[in-house]
Order: sequence, then structure tokens, then C-alpha cells
Amino acid sequence: MTGMNNPNYDARFLSYGFLIGLHTASYQMKYSQEFLDINDLQSIQPRYSPGFSLGFIINMHVADYLDIRVLPKVAFYEHEVDFIYTDQTKVTQLVESTVVEFPVVMKYTSVRRGNVRMYLVGGLKPGIEASANNSAENNDDVIPIQKANLSLDFGVGFDLYYPLFKFSPELRFSKGLPNMLGAEVNQFSTGIQSLRTNTITLYLLFQ
Repeated sequence: MTGMNNPNYDARFLSYGFLIGLHTASYQMKYSQEFLDINDLQSIQPRYSPGFSLGFIINMHVADYLDIRVLPKVAFYEHEVDFIYTDQTKVTQLVESTVVEFPVVMKYTSVRRGNVRMYLVGGLKPGIEASANNSAENNDDVIPIQKANLSLDFGVGFDLYYPLFKFSPELRFSKGLPNMLGAEVNQFSTGIQSLRTNTITLYLLFQ
């Protein structure tokens, strides 16, 4: 069709590319019963912190308007948790981690109109920690964190077709399923029953 860039691009069974992700992440926390017994602790407050990821795109076109994508990537996370005490002092736990992730998502696309197409994505994102650095200000204890995670991913994006490539900005939400709190008990973990990850990511995908 006149005026359409790469009109047959999406007909390929296999296509490849790379992605850059900019995210903000936080823990969703639930207090434990023991929190009520800690007399000097007023509250525990997770905060959103920025990070980024880099990875590859393996796209399989399986039906009209339906693709399956495998997106192996490395993500760099920071999670901050503030412990606020009754004397108004605050101790911040910073959990830094490098995670190897293997999202597998289904991509459902709309009808292409000119050089633009909207799509929805959803799937699962397993991840395993490659390295971590948990540090607490003025204290040797840290929040114990599990090494493996599994997230439910869902989002929306746009395919923008250019003469030489396809560019797709995508907004995706990730909801962690397992409790990431480790088994070790210390002054920081006692008041917490569960920690689950929440991540909002802006992906820039190039194919």
C-alpha cells in the first residue's frame, strides 16, 4: 500500500530486536503481628526508586493479530524501605540487585492503520538474582530478600513503522506474585510479614 513503511513486516514468523527499559520499582508490604510488639518503631514505608533494563526481543507471529514474545534481559533494581521510629529518626534500607529476567508475553495487536498499530501485552516474568548489595545506614543488618521472583506482566504499546525499522514505546506494569522476604529474622524483618514487588516500566523496543 502506498505510504506504508514495511507493509509485510508483521507477516514474518520470526523477528528480532532489542529493548531499553526505564522503570520505577517498590515493594508492596504487609505488616506482621510482631510489628505491634516493637515499641520504638512507628512505621515501615517502602518507596519507589528508579532503575533500568537492557535486553533482546524474540518475536513469533503465531496468528493474525497475535504474537508470542520472549524478552531475555538484565534489569538493575533499587528498592528503598524507610523504618521510621517514635523519636522521628529514620533508617533507610537500600536493596540493590541485578536480576536476569525472561519475560514471556502474548501480544495482541489492532488493525494496522497507516504506519501505526496499537497493541496489548500480558504474560509472566520469571527472574533470578545475579548479584545483590543490600546496605543499611549505620547498621550491619539488612532485610533478607529471596533470590527468585515471578511477576505478572500486562501493558499497552504502539508499533510505529519506519522505512528501516519498527519502533514501539510500551508501558508495562509488573505485579510480583511470591513473598520476597527471606527466612532470616533480624530487627528489620521482624515487623514485616510479606514483601512483593511492584514495577512500572517504560520500554523502548526496536525491531
